[in-house]
Amino acid sequence: MKIAISGKGGVGKTTIMALLASHLQKQGNEVLVIDADPSPHMAQALGFNNIDEITPIADMTALLVERSGKTAGSPFYQINPQVDDLLAKFMVEQNDIRLMVLGAIQVGDGGCACPENTVLRRLLTKLLLSPSQMVLLDMEAGVEHLGRGTIAGIDHLLIVVNPTRSSVRTALKIKKLAEDVKIPRISFIGNLVQNEDDEAFLSTFLNEPPAASYPESPAIKEAEREGRPIPAVAGQLDAISEKLTQYLLQ
Repeated sequence: MKIAISGKGGVGKTTIMALLASHLQKQGNEVLVIDADPSPHMAQALGFNNIDEITPIADMTALLVERSGKTAGSPFYQINPQVDDLLAKFMVEQNDIRLMVLGAIQVGDGGCACPENTVLRRLLTKLLLSPSQMVLLDMEAGVEHLGRGTIAGIDHLLIVVNPTRSSVRTALKIKKLAEDVKIPRISFIGNLVQNEDDEAFLSTFLNEPPAASYPESPAIKEAEREGRPIPAVAGQLDAISEKLTQYLLQ
């Protein structure tokens, strides 16, 4: 199964993805996480060692241009099928979770991330998975990635939403665009949900209840500030992750 996660900036999608990845792995699934956020933090969230030594795909500029099929002087990018070896080149593994970091433009006015997006789209469409293999894709915040089609081939999109009007507006826009590109399953995941009023707010303004809702966790906030892995301090959130896992595997 290929699962993507999106939402307004700052809603906690990386945190939710780290919790989900850890729980799926504990259930005996093979888990590959692809960090496609231009400001990648998944390696830290999952507790990977030697983060600075992880090579993002975006750093390999010449390789990306070659694989995206762009010819010199041309503004167009074409799909190049030769992406099979990228998994071996750029994938790192720790605690039975595999990770690839797409990376980002590193300088201001760096231009379009078209080669990265073309290669990512090709990787996702080529991956053929067994029932126990899970690909989790942490997308950039907002809606732009849906316009570029970089989540082609995704089975389920999770939209993380906080109980605020601005977060709900973005979540509904993401859902509309996801429906336009025909993603088979789309679900909302509440985060920083403290009480029944928050739950009622989300259910009312989303026109459906979230598939799962996570409260704010002081332990997770402290772990993030100290650079410790998020799943290791999840504790009371394990039951919520179990509910979400069972929902996804239905």
